[in-house]
Amino acid sequence: MTDNAARLRELHRPGDPLLLPNVWDAGSARIVQEAGFPALATASAAVSAMLGYPDQEGAPAEEMFAAAGRVIRVATVPVTVDAEAGYGLQPAELVERLLAIGAAGCNLEDTYAGELAEPQAQAEFLAAVRDAAGDALVINARADTFIQRVADPVDAAIERGRLYLAAGADCVYPIGAPMDAVPALVKGLPGPVNANNPPGTSLADLAEAGVARVSYGPTAYRRALGNVQEFAARVHAREDPYA
Repeated sequence: MTDNAARLRELHRPGDPLLLPNVWDAGSARIVQEAGFPALATASAAVSAMLGYPDQEGAPAEEMFAAAGRVIRVATVPVTVDAEAGYGLQPAELVERLLAIGAAGCNLEDTYAGELAEPQAQAEFLAAVRDAAGDALVINARADTFIQRVADPVDAAIERGRLYLAAGADCVYPIGAPMDAVPALVKGLPGPVNANNPPGTSLADLAEAGVARVSYGPTAYRRALGNVQEFAARVHAREDPYA
């Protein structure tokens, strides 16, 4: 597991970002891995939806860990697990559960019950996770200032991100940051930055800005469901579903 964490950590290269088309089950994990990606990441929104629950810790932790474990079981590359806000677990127990399923890393967000955590309190939580994990987990610390629509989200994300990196996080994820904010985030954060690649942005621009990791969240899952929806509609209409 430590070797997988070391490999995952090495893949965070500013300007040559690690691309993560997030997965949700063993089947999607196999497909993404076979496409040649050197690491996998789960997406909590996709996993919880697949299990029949809402996102933002709507699913029981046991089911989320079990689903992530099935992804890891079929993977031959490092897997980082979206652990949301930690499911209310103490840091040592959270780390124990992640390592028990073979995770090489984790996402930890700073939104709790819909509200942003106090930055210093979140930094202390991350420091405790780092103390419990040692080098065995790559910690991707989410800074939710953009999706929570706070005032001056760039400055707020930089403030939080600096605290999180100092606490032991490996990477900062200002989820939802628009492309025009990314260069300032990269410049202001003394560590790897995780960005999104929504429609209208380019990987080339993200790489040029110095991003080290690019996540796609539940995008692949939603596209897969779109294909199912189209297939089901054609069958229901007695049309050729293979046309």
